[in-house]
Amino acid sequence: MKLKSAFAALVAAALCSTMAIAAEPQEVRQQEMKDMGAAMGALSAIAKAQKPYDAAVVKTSLDKIAEVAKDFHNHFPKGSETGFETEASIKIWEDSAGFKAANDKLAADVATVLASVPADAAGVGAAVGTIGANCAACHQAYRVKR
Repeated sequence: MKLKSAFAALVAAALCSTMAIAAEPQEVRQQEMKDMGAAMGALSAIAKAQKPYDAAVVKTSLDKIAEVAKDFHNHFPKGSETGFETEASIKIWEDSAGFKAANDKLAADVATVLASVPADAAGVGAAVGTIGANCAACHQAYRVKR
């Protein structure tokens, strides 16, 4: 009986991992943007004193942004320009080098912030300003306005 349960668990895990791998790039990048938005929201709440400073929240949020920034540009293969209500501008594919450079700048700026994690709300505010400027510039250039 234990063998059947173990086998069923293994099959379920394999199916789940296959589904995750099979996700469309538009869905992956939309989820990553939601994750990054949630992380920025947590940081902004601390910066605006809507939430108390919490070093664990700051570190976790910055880690999530760094994780997304690390390979976000890889989720824009040819053929994923449309579908799934994407807000990705065609400029991403027309200027892939510029898009990658914007992504790399975000990754570098987040790495700099992570090298010296802000120790108070004012530091979080400065980090939000730096990271947010990257987000705004990329959205301005590479996101369809709806």
